[in-house]
Parts: sequence; C-alpha cells; structure tokens
Amino acid sequence: MREMGEGGIRPVVWIRSSHEDLKKFPADIQDEMGFSGVLEIRSNYASDTYRAVYATKIGDAIYVLHAFQKKSKRGIGTPKQEIALIRRRLQRAQELAQGG
Repeated sequence: MREMGEGGIRPVVWIRSSHEDLKKFPADIQDEMGFSGVLEIRSNYASDTYRAVYATKIGDAIYVLHAFQKKSKRGIGTPKQEIALIRRRLQRAQELAQGG
C-alpha cells in the first residue's frame, strides 16, 4: 500500500490525455477544476461547459480520468462516447492502483 503524500495530500495520477486536455481549458476553469476533490466538476465559461472527472476512491491517489469541453447543445447529460472513455480510463486507474 502506498503512503499518502506529504501533509496528508493525496497524489494526483493523470490518466492518458486528461492533463493535456485540462490545460486547454480557460485559466479560470483550470483553477476551479484542478484543485477540487469531487468525482465530477462541471463549470461554465462564457457560453461553454467544461467537465473534469476524478476517481477518488481508488487507493491513496486521485485519478484524473478525463477533462473535456461539452460540445452537445442538446440536454445536460454527458455524451455516450465520453462516458465510454471514462469507463475505460477508470478500469486503467484500477489496474494502476493494484500495481499494474
């Protein structure tokens, strides 16, 4: 089992392109999403909606699974292709947490 980071701060593990994706967001959105510890963060900026999805219950780290700008103007739900990507990345995070 891994130890928590210094001062009880949990390490952040970025899965695949999630870090690069988050860095493409406006600075205000990055500040809001980059330091929160909830499962999903949604934020509006101008007329756009941004989302970041985290897994916080796997091991001692926070796994950032996906960060994306919601493009669909229909409905408030997360598009199916984004959900499928999040599920694949969650599986990878679980593998990493188990030492794989």
